[in-house]
Amino acid sequence: MHGWLLSGRLWQPLRQQLSPRWQLWTPDLPGFGEALRPRGLQPSLVSYGRWLAEEARRQADGRPLVLIGHSLGGSLVLHAAAQLGEQLRGVVQVAAGGGVYQPRPFRLVRRGGAGFLRWRPGWLAQLPGTEAIRSPLVADLHAARGLLACSMQQGAVRRLPAMAAALTVPSLWIAGSRDTVMEPRYVRHLAGYSREHRFALLEGEGHLPMCSAPAALAALIDAWLQQDLGISPGEGHEDRAADGAGPSAQLEADQSLAKPRS
Repeated sequence: MHGWLLSGRLWQPLRQQLSPRWQLWTPDLPGFGEALRPRGLQPSLVSYGRWLAEEARRQADGRPLVLIGHSLGGSLVLHAAAQLGEQLRGVVQVAAGGGVYQPRPFRLVRRGGAGFLRWRPGWLAQLPGTEAIRSPLVADLHAARGLLACSMQQGAVRRLPAMAAALTVPSLWIAGSRDTVMEPRYVRHLAGYSREHRFALLEGEGHLPMCSAPAALAALIDAWLQQDLGISPGEGHEDRAADGAGPSAQLEADQSLAKPRS
């Protein structure tokens, strides 16, 4: 699940690394990318989490699944996890953390986000070659405003630790050492509430490692799926080595994995 104002195309570099070993579903959230928001879908974390659980269950068609969330999408994953029961095998959170309410910074983010939505140059989305930045320019105003405001509310922020603690499946939390949007310490903080988790730090990466370091990110996810979840990529899928994931990158990623919290 992608983050605020983004779209499913965010995952394309990572898809290229993980396919065809793993079957991926990387949708646009309703109101973002190319997906329209149904009128009955309220722009709240609870409603979007319910949508995610229902759609993931339908896409998986009875097969076990792992949810992956980025940034705000990580909050949606936590809301959906409890609704998937035994079908959910694990959770991966990329640049998703928090659980600490900070009134002034959050107020500034809300104001900045609202200002962008009000003055964004939507006409740019009609120009050729602007596909990569199209989603922020055309995102559904009601959905974008609602999810931003909802995620910044004191109650929603302080609920995150309890939701992480309620996870009944293993989880992998990944942060970029240079991420200034979601600093690694906040990812570590929220990860610490989950009982069976690992934490990985991608050195030199920022808020979008699926774009800047897809091979290293894929190597982390690959290793975790096989070692912690015991899932083999050969179970119903072709097997192929991760392109571009060199031994040094894999070793560095593996060394940064923390032991599960007791």
